[in-house]
Amino acid sequence: MLSRTLPARFKGFKGPGGGWSTVVQAPNEWRCSTMQSCGLWPFSVGAGTPMIGVPMGQQLSTGSTLCCDPINWFMRAHLISNPSVFVLGRPGLGKSTVVRRWAVGYAHQGVITMFLGDVKGEHVPIIKALGGQVITLGPGVGSINVLDPGGALHALPHLQGKLRMELHDAIHNRRKNMLRALITISRGSRPTQREGSILDRALRILDDRFGTTSPLMSDLLDIIREAPQEVRAVALDRGSDERYRDITENLESSLIDLSGSGDLGDVFSNHTSVQIDPSRPVVFDIHAINDSDQTLRAAALMACWDAGFAAVDANHYLAKQGVAPMRHYFLVLDELWSALRSGSGMVDRVDQVTRLNRTFGVGQALITHTMSDLESLAEPQDRMKAKGFVERAGMVLCGGLPEKEMPLLNQAISVSRVEMNLLKSWSTPGAWDERSGMEIAPPGQGKFLVKVGGRPGIPFHLKLTPQELDPNDTNQMWHMPVVEAGKERALGIE
Repeated sequence: MLSRTLPARFKGFKGPGGGWSTVVQAPNEWRCSTMQSCGLWPFSVGAGTPMIGVPMGQQLSTGSTLCCDPINWFMRAHLISNPSVFVLGRPGLGKSTVVRRWAVGYAHQGVITMFLGDVKGEHVPIIKALGGQVITLGPGVGSINVLDPGGALHALPHLQGKLRMELHDAIHNRRKNMLRALITISRGSRPTQREGSILDRALRILDDRFGTTSPLMSDLLDIIREAPQEVRAVALDRGSDERYRDITENLESSLIDLSGSGDLGDVFSNHTSVQIDPSRPVVFDIHAINDSDQTLRAAALMACWDAGFAAVDANHYLAKQGVAPMRHYFLVLDELWSALRSGSGMVDRVDQVTRLNRTFGVGQALITHTMSDLESLAEPQDRMKAKGFVERAGMVLCGGLPEKEMPLLNQAISVSRVEMNLLKSWSTPGAWDERSGMEIAPPGQGKFLVKVGGRPGIPFHLKLTPQELDPNDTNQMWHMPVVEAGKERALGIE
């Protein structure tokens, strides 16, 4: 038995079976119904974490279960002011896995998840497992028509009166903003105010000619070249054909690039390969776009985001008209950094894509690596607006982050010193196990901190079920058998 003269810092219980210890272990916790634990009811101590939402894992401090997601915390728990989340953390720590867990939970609740731009193809397995729709885009693989965002034009014949006018105006605004975004990405600079007016008037003429039929980018280019009087009036050509050609030369060049003759045209010059089915989970798979082609990737991401929001808009207008059921959606915007870095003014374009959704019943997730992704923008006003994405989010989910990120993060949300130390410890890379000859998983893998406003964060460890392991394995290419030297000819892959 230990001596009773030990320092006061030693704690424990005296008596039979007792003893002294520097640490008193926390008691085990179990969860059961009131019928199973009727002899213990009412409990003297309640659980310290919310139990409303998708089950995520164990709270790291208490070991209790944490249920958390932006839609249920907004609609049912009333813990956040809007159903949105900003997710950030170093690569490989599980940001996408968290969002896929939400997709599984939402499928059980009847909420439809849309992954609007999957640059690695990592969300495809979970969408297939949920019976969803995979839309593949890329050069020679699939196209998306930004002049018919999300197939919303097909909803117009089913609407009447004010609802038809509202959706028509929403489609026009989305077309105009997406064209500005694509031109900004193609040029590296935003179109002028006069070019914006020309595009607006040309799109009005396009509506008159095609109605609810989907036009192509080449049709818009033809209108600019035809120089109708309505377009010439806003171009201020003063009645001179030569002056008109000079004014529209740069705009015409950009539209040529988007009509099949440039680097972006193959993806945006044709009709959309597969229209979105608003009744099923959806993923836009753009991993066929090469990593080195950041311009095309950013443009494809913007087009996918816009198509998803437009499809949701159309479905909700149809529901208001009574010709379609009302559905709730969860829209995931991954790789935010790629779109923001593609040109000046892209922050405004991203903001407009997300804000133009006038309907309710939509949750939203923005995903990027670090706060530095937002700070790396060239224009000061863009950096300030990008920080607003974090500040306006209903909740912020933080994975492991390096030390230099802490001041930037603290500018957007309130983070205590203890929480900073926790996030820094999770950013440590995995060690090498000499005995097994394998790298140990990083200490921060699957660990996240939930922040809501100025409240203390909730640290938790995401735990996957056996059924989730295979769809969430993003290293499947490394598991494939390697062909030994000299066997290529026998396998027919020489």
